[in-house]
Amino acid sequence: MQVLERITSAFRGRTMTLAQMQAKTSNTSVNKSVNRWAIYKQLCIAKTQFGVNDRCLAVLSSLLSFYPNNEISHKTGLVVFPSNRQLALRAHGMPESTLRRHIAALVKAGLILRRDSPNGKRYAYKDRAGEVEEAFGFSFQPLLERADEIAQAAQSIQAEALALKRTREKITLLRREITQLFLAAELEGNASSIQPENDHFRALNEGLPRRATSLELTQNLEDLSVLHAQLSISLNFQDNKNEMSASDAQNERHYKESLTESSFESSLCNFVDLKSTFVLKLSPVLEPIQSQTPRAFSLDMVLRACPDIREYAAQGIACWRDLVDTTRGVASFLGISDSAYQDATSIMGRERISALIAWILQRGGEIKSPGGYMRSLTAKIRTGETDVAKLLFGNLENENRQFLCSSSAVIEPRNEAVHS
Repeated sequence: MQVLERITSAFRGRTMTLAQMQAKTSNTSVNKSVNRWAIYKQLCIAKTQFGVNDRCLAVLSSLLSFYPNNEISHKTGLVVFPSNRQLALRAHGMPESTLRRHIAALVKAGLILRRDSPNGKRYAYKDRAGEVEEAFGFSFQPLLERADEIAQAAQSIQAEALALKRTREKITLLRREITQLFLAAELEGNASSIQPENDHFRALNEGLPRRATSLELTQNLEDLSVLHAQLSISLNFQDNKNEMSASDAQNERHYKESLTESSFESSLCNFVDLKSTFVLKLSPVLEPIQSQTPRAFSLDMVLRACPDIREYAAQGIACWRDLVDTTRGVASFLGISDSAYQDATSIMGRERISALIAWILQRGGEIKSPGGYMRSLTAKIRTGETDVAKLLFGNLENENRQFLCSSSAVIEPRNEAVHS
């Protein structure tokens, strides 16, 4: 009799597997209990691993709602015995045919067991105190037995989802940093030197599926990290190369300019001593300046030829980078468009375009449309008709002439007094 109380055969030829039969007779969970809604939430997370869908879970939730306590255990019994009508109402009006199909899926997944009565009905025998002695319906014993398995599966899926989320966040941040590096390179005129890296970056972004797996995301993150390192090295190398070339050119031309300034000062002294030799001393000084058309120039020469640019530098101009940053803001102030600035930069480079903007600023009211004038000068420089160095030397020549003329005006009365 005890065996008959524990085991009931399937009604109307329903088949049962050996595992289901063993689960019915298992006593491993006698002293075990589990919260019905906690295990239900864990099962919702790990539903794919147990082969159930949302509708099956809705039916399971309805079955759990008939359990009298929150804790599922042997002490309070494991069988619920709702009628199909009651179960359909709690399943939000699900048709009975659909209900039976999802119950069969839950049984097949090993989450519940059928405990059939002799006539296939669901009911219970109660004692005089109202306690259930024996019930026929659906048993939650498999759910209790597999509680640890379900919890571990849910934790594993949650950990994988968290790792996937963090990998996506890292990819997003790395993409943002790489994009900033490309923008910085474009502003500095180095975009052409890193075009292969730009193409590779675009291919990595376009090749990642919308619903990428963990393996695909990890591989994409590694590829982006390598690209970020390569891009940083390339940009640092380009900056060092530009600074070294500018420094070498500045040192070489500083020596030449010093010689020119020395000859200018000696000529000026001779001019002060004798007014009669003014023209003779002036022409040898001006001739070298007019005849020279160098292709490069120093930062000091730019600042001497265009001193007004200093007024727009809040921290002063101590290097080429300071001049480039200052003139970029001045370009917007003068009305020079970004396209005109980029075109000129691609032809002349950062140092020359900054010197040209400083020269345009120095000319002030003489230029009505700085933006159009910039494009015109860019076209002439492209064809070799003029050069930034020529324009700067022209400014220096005008300043020298003005200085000499003002000096002669001061000296002339003194010579007349001596003569008289």
